[in-house]
Amino acid sequence: MGHYRVSMDIGGTFTDVIAYDEQTGEYRAGKSSTTPSDLTEGVFAALNSLVPNVADISFIVHGTTQGLNAFLTRSGERVLLLGSEGASDQLHIARGPRWKLYDLHYRKPEPLVPLSDIVAIPGRHSFEGEELTPLGEDAVRAAAARAREEGIQAIAVGYLFSFRYPDHELRTRQILREELGEEVTISLSHEAAKEWREYERTSSATIEAYTGPVVRRYLTKLENSLNDKQLGVPLHVMQSSGGILTVNSARQRPLQTLLSGPVGGAMGGVALAGHLGRPNLICIDMGGTSFDVSLVIDGVPDVSPEATLEGLPMLMSVVNIHTVGAGGGSVARLESGGLRVGPQSAGANPGPACYGRGGTEPTVTDANLVLGRVDPQWFAGGQMSLDAEASRRAIATVGDALGLSVEAMAEGICDVANAKMAQAIRTITVARGIEPREFTLVAFGGAGPMHAVFLAQELGIKEVIVPKFPGAFSAWGMLQTSIRSDQSESYFYRDQDLNAQDMSAKLRAMGDSGMEFLAHEGVSAEKASIGYFTDVRYAAQEYTITVPLIGAEEPLDDHFIEALAERFGKMHAGRYGHSNLGAPIELVTLRATGLGDLGRAAPSTDPEFMGDLPEHRSEVVFSGQAQGTRVLRRGDLGAGALFSSPAVVLEETATTVVPPGYQVKVDRFGTLIITAEDHS
Repeated sequence: MGHYRVSMDIGGTFTDVIAYDEQTGEYRAGKSSTTPSDLTEGVFAALNSLVPNVADISFIVHGTTQGLNAFLTRSGERVLLLGSEGASDQLHIARGPRWKLYDLHYRKPEPLVPLSDIVAIPGRHSFEGEELTPLGEDAVRAAAARAREEGIQAIAVGYLFSFRYPDHELRTRQILREELGEEVTISLSHEAAKEWREYERTSSATIEAYTGPVVRRYLTKLENSLNDKQLGVPLHVMQSSGGILTVNSARQRPLQTLLSGPVGGAMGGVALAGHLGRPNLICIDMGGTSFDVSLVIDGVPDVSPEATLEGLPMLMSVVNIHTVGAGGGSVARLESGGLRVGPQSAGANPGPACYGRGGTEPTVTDANLVLGRVDPQWFAGGQMSLDAEASRRAIATVGDALGLSVEAMAEGICDVANAKMAQAIRTITVARGIEPREFTLVAFGGAGPMHAVFLAQELGIKEVIVPKFPGAFSAWGMLQTSIRSDQSESYFYRDQDLNAQDMSAKLRAMGDSGMEFLAHEGVSAEKASIGYFTDVRYAAQEYTITVPLIGAEEPLDDHFIEALAERFGKMHAGRYGHSNLGAPIELVTLRATGLGDLGRAAPSTDPEFMGDLPEHRSEVVFSGQAQGTRVLRRGDLGAGALFSSPAVVLEETATTVVPPGYQVKVDRFGTLIITAEDHS
């Protein structure tokens, strides 16, 4: 049996791998440049530096951005959409956002399927399940013939009321398989999302069909490459919900992996909250291309039952992550006489000007290098040497236009980037009634610790935490999660009409289905658990809140609705600032979440720091002034080390910058805890 637990995270600039040796309890982090032409090359470049033999791996999990990148760049598969006759254009009709009602420049998001690729299929159920019109099987066969003639390899099916009565969609797939074989991707809306709202459900199926072939090809290639190297355990893939599943299940439901790349950091935050006893965290992940923000609230991830990506909705459980184009590779440019940073990125190739790969545009990394906040000789742990003069030349191209020195322009670039990232944090906190000053800021990603304290200053946050291996923290987080199954079923009832026995029966069936899935994924019964939830709203309202059902594993009695209403009222007050106890409520959707424990990598602890702090100092620019700044190697520190800023802490996967006025302490887990100095 192997003894390495391994996770892999592919970013826009770097590919990170974490390996945990179960025999020694040691963590090791590897990093290599992402290889866009063949992502597996970057994966194995990092993996081979940590694990001598793939056969020694006992557990492996991977976060992929393949589907997300295909969606964002509109490079997915051409999709043929089959819809109910008389209601087949719902993807283009869409849903008008109320918050854009008075925006004269608003344009609906462009659907993934043009009207010319939507086929109306006869057949209709009523909302009560009566078959009003039989399925038009000849029309389905004609659609299959068209797909064959035009070389279309992905088909989405979205019929009215299929979430309750799926027989027409199931028969459609059967016909399509008879006509087209097994190679064509077919996504049924009731399988992509077994919930009401035909537009959102059809959108989910369409996105799955559009991105699915790309995801399947990539996962199959990666799995085959690992198997060729004698991998003896299943490959697991992160889900957008923060759980994991085997690669075979991921290929069947590729939509669930769409946001799996950024989610690892959020799950690492959950584990960190438990280790450090800080239940409320703002997790920021700043890499080379993007800046991702997620929350841990009361020790659990902030998960939503739906998501919207570039205006297109998806019905699936997803960790709430707000992303903006701000990373180390974000390009600074002048626009209408002002400075903008991002969302354009220099990426991995050519990268920032200082990489020496042909890039000439100024980036955030170039700005930090000019300010002395990056060691040009020990970037990425010494894997790269940076060209500071190239950075100065690039920044001068915008600085000269504004009449600013190179240093002033560099600090301006960082200030603009910080303002953009601070606004992203406000969007996921203040805009939802959450006070960021009551949270601890956790910074990771290759560039996150470099900007975190400046963001904390902007937002009034009192404490910043930089975990071990911050540049590979998302990969570390993947080792801390569980197999996850999410079941949902529409269930419309007013509180006064609810039948507790019927609801219990529905929940038991969903729980049994979840347990079956966990068993299929290799989880033993004693390692599996099911949690139950329901989406609730006040009668005649539109939006719901997902409320836990406490004790739902036992038969519900007729009095449970009172406790549910009280719990919903408290959550409603917390979300919206008010509640209306005693007002009638409606249940909309039942949910069952299954979790299966496959073991975790234990947290590492640092030996006690016994020596003296090194006194190496360098000139670093803060607030327009070059100041003598302590420069430390994180590997030289240990538990109990304590020092004041200004300071720069170097390590293989990231650089932490602490401006004047702060104190840094290292805890027993090797975490950097940064707090403002008390001058009272």
